[in-house]
Amino acid sequence: MSKTKTVAIIGAGPVGLAAAAHVLERGLVPMVLEAGENVGHAMRQWGHVQMFSPWEYNIDKAAARLLATTGWNSPEPGKYPTGAEMVERYLDPLANSTALKPCIRTSSRVTGISRAGFDKLKTQGRETAPFEIRYQNGKGPEVVKADAVIDISGTWHSPNPAGANGLPAIGETEAADRIAYGMPDVLGKDRARYAGKTVAVLGAGHSAIGTLTDLAKLATEVPETRPIWLLRGSDPAKAFGGGANDKLVARGELGTAFAALVAAGRIKLESEFRVSHIMADGARLVVGAISGCRFRRAVVDELIVATGFRPELDFVRELRIRLDPAIECPVALAPLIDPNEHSCGTVRPHGARELAQDEPGFYFAGMKSYGRAPTFLMLTGYEQVRSVTADIAGDRTAAERVELVLPETGVCSRPVAPDAGNCCGGPALSDVDACCVADAQAKQDGKTGCGCASPS
Repeated sequence: MSKTKTVAIIGAGPVGLAAAAHVLERGLVPMVLEAGENVGHAMRQWGHVQMFSPWEYNIDKAAARLLATTGWNSPEPGKYPTGAEMVERYLDPLANSTALKPCIRTSSRVTGISRAGFDKLKTQGRETAPFEIRYQNGKGPEVVKADAVIDISGTWHSPNPAGANGLPAIGETEAADRIAYGMPDVLGKDRARYAGKTVAVLGAGHSAIGTLTDLAKLATEVPETRPIWLLRGSDPAKAFGGGANDKLVARGELGTAFAALVAAGRIKLESEFRVSHIMADGARLVVGAISGCRFRRAVVDELIVATGFRPELDFVRELRIRLDPAIECPVALAPLIDPNEHSCGTVRPHGARELAQDEPGFYFAGMKSYGRAPTFLMLTGYEQVRSVTADIAGDRTAAERVELVLPETGVCSRPVAPDAGNCCGGPALSDVDACCVADAQAKQDGKTGCGCASPS
């Protein structure tokens, strides 16, 4: 009689807890290791932010089935939760009122994973050896073993630096007391820090434009507040999104409102601003950029760096993993999400086949699986872990099956057909390996990569 498999899940965010629910449903044993003091630790850091997707897109099906046994009432599907509401109304009940509760270990930061008795070089017998996971908690170092591991630890605690070359700008570390990363709560708990100040925001994604939008609102209440948008690229329109074409309505509305603020001059724009230096100048901060032979600078009181995140990979170093050299995501996933080729937020559903590594039984999932790519949607993560847990359980049919249809973003790296109304002419009608019409046509023509980036 074979023993029941134990599946270690690193991270207790929405996708991590969804994975645990699927593992439990499969008759396997979940073991969730969360570095923070509570589940949803990263989400709690941006609890003030309203999500772009409504509740119907943010609740995993296996998690909902588990919650239903407790008498839990699902929030209204069409409402848009904040991060704090996601934690309070979904994650906390899931973690504390269901059979998952004894499976979750908080304040447990994973520091290393290997195969028990095998270093990275040893091969013979490796596949049958359990994973050995080391983690740190208040008592000190702990060791547990598992038959499979899903790394869903996210990227929140590994923000990209301000430097345009991917390295910290010269002086960035020394100026850390006047730099924030991600999306601070400028209208709430961080208001005193930014009110009445000249604040530069570096970045072009949703965190950057959301923060700039909030700063513009703060400026109506405290007129001395001056938001400055530092944009590395030359075309601000790329940050405005798909507008009415975005099927995630709140996201489209944010881009439209932000474009209006920039056009009205309520947010000062500095384009082609590739940060190289950050220097203190008395009580102020000088943010410098080199453009060709010219040195430009912005003198500000505070800098918010919203340039995305990158995965922390140190603790998986002793495992046999293969990542795309640019995106730092699983190799099979890279062509689907590479922002150099394909800027659509709608990535075709994928699962165990794309996420599995050369180390059998080990998978990346959730935001961490996207490496440095910025287009992750929570629904994608739920589909990932449904497929991965099926694969671990030996149900190959379910692992290969696609059970997800994603909303279109209205944003693409090539022009949208005038009558299409969404990305690259709309979703692919028949080819599951294509993300949209343009990609399907390109593949039919024998082209490789993402057809969204193919010349028209």
